[in-house]
Amino acid sequence: LCSFLGLLYQEYRDKSTREEIETRRLQDSQTDPEETSPSEETPSEAEPTSTIENKAPPQINLLRNSNSRFNLWQDLPEVQSSGVLSILQPDEIKLQEAMFELVTSEASYYKSLNLLVSHFMENERLKKILHQSEAHILFSNVLDVMAVSERFLLDLEQRVEENIVISDVCDIVYQHTVNHFSVYITYVSNQTYQERAYKQLLQDKPAFREVISQLELDPKCKGLSFSSFLILPFQRITRLKLLVQNILKKVEEKSDRESTALDAHKELETVVKACNEGVRKMSRTEQMISIQKKLEFKIKSVPIISHSRWLLKQGELQQMNGPKTSRTLRTKKLFREIYLFLFNDLLVICRQIPGDKYQVFDSAPRGLLRVEELEDQGQSLANVFILRLLENADDREASYMLKASSQSEMKRWMISLAPNRRTKFVSFTSRLVDCPQIQCVHPYVAQQPDELSLELADVLNILDKTDDGWIFGERLHDQERGWFPSSMGEEILNPKIRAQNLKECFRVHKSDDSQRRKLGSRNRQ
Repeated sequence: LCSFLGLLYQEYRDKSTREEIETRRLQDSQTDPEETSPSEETPSEAEPTSTIENKAPPQINLLRNSNSRFNLWQDLPEVQSSGVLSILQPDEIKLQEAMFELVTSEASYYKSLNLLVSHFMENERLKKILHQSEAHILFSNVLDVMAVSERFLLDLEQRVEENIVISDVCDIVYQHTVNHFSVYITYVSNQTYQERAYKQLLQDKPAFREVISQLELDPKCKGLSFSSFLILPFQRITRLKLLVQNILKKVEEKSDRESTALDAHKELETVVKACNEGVRKMSRTEQMISIQKKLEFKIKSVPIISHSRWLLKQGELQQMNGPKTSRTLRTKKLFREIYLFLFNDLLVICRQIPGDKYQVFDSAPRGLLRVEELEDQGQSLANVFILRLLENADDREASYMLKASSQSEMKRWMISLAPNRRTKFVSFTSRLVDCPQIQCVHPYVAQQPDELSLELADVLNILDKTDDGWIFGERLHDQERGWFPSSMGEEILNPKIRAQNLKECFRVHKSDDSQRRKLGSRNRQ
């Protein structure tokens, strides 16, 4: 436990999620999940607050002793000496730990934010190097974010001081999310500009590069990069939602605390979604403009740029020429290259022409696409599928026999083209099938629009998988779907643990029945 002392938010967040993975591995190896002892419960990521340079963060009275050797609520000397541990039920102790974790992790987050401001943003050498507009893009509204965190932490601190047994924290989370957390949307929406500005400054200003490198080497930073501090607000708002989910799983059903936790979770989910949309909006607009410039229409022109349109997938496939009876021809003559741009509401079929341009020869609304896999057709027709346009650019039905470069590429195209098509494993939202599950043991950053970025300890349902190492999954905590390499995770083999994960997931989302009905059919990127 004392290993958590002095860790910045980035460090112990990583450490706690790795411990969460080990806990799940242990549970998965047991024949009965009920055998798990309270000490094996998902570990706390809490860290006692410590005074840091420039400005001391608000401190919880229970944590004022800097020599403290605990990060669990039940290890607090005040709790141990009070005798409450012998009175409270094990489930209530688990709930206390979950609420305490939310409070102490906010203190650690505030500590890291404060370091970003005092050590980097307010550094005199850096101020002289950066133009005011550059500094604004780089640090955005981080002062507002820090002020919101401080106010939030003070209210949480006051609640913990009221009673050794914490009454609730989700009511405070709800109030602050509704009234103050919009600052996160502003900060996160600036992320694309921020990343671009940072790369540009490193490239164009050697003095900036030198100062950042020196500041990163300071022992205060614990070997962490400047960019890991810049991304803190987005990581925190997402993590906060998961911490509330953890509380929600432990409160008594149909209680006031469950109602408050559901309200807090719903508001946090709204903020997280707004953050995600903010990030995507700018990059999508730029991407659409770039694609529009590359397209030349052989058919009637279709306006590509629209505020409600974005790219889902693009790439090259081989189109089979001639009738299906031509299979005796050599493979080289059998197929010719075509290029597809698939948007959320439109498919555009092209051929690449000189000058990095694409000539459009057919198109169809995405809702009027159907796909069909060809089974056991021999090597030359391996990874081939039929794409049917129920109504193409000429208002006719059209069929294309298309060959992908691999099994995973074929399945990825088929699922993107026809998202409502039944996958190998039925989505967990049907509640009818024991869907295979996987937990993430290596973080993954999506490389394509149809892929899913993964955080350590994410749990996903496996909806489909390929022989060449790709999984199409649906993450339990937010129902986001996408592809990722199977090497990023470990399958959860214990059916009781899988059932427990599903039960917790439905409980978290039960406040929005209409959302649940949509989960199975929503297509995501």
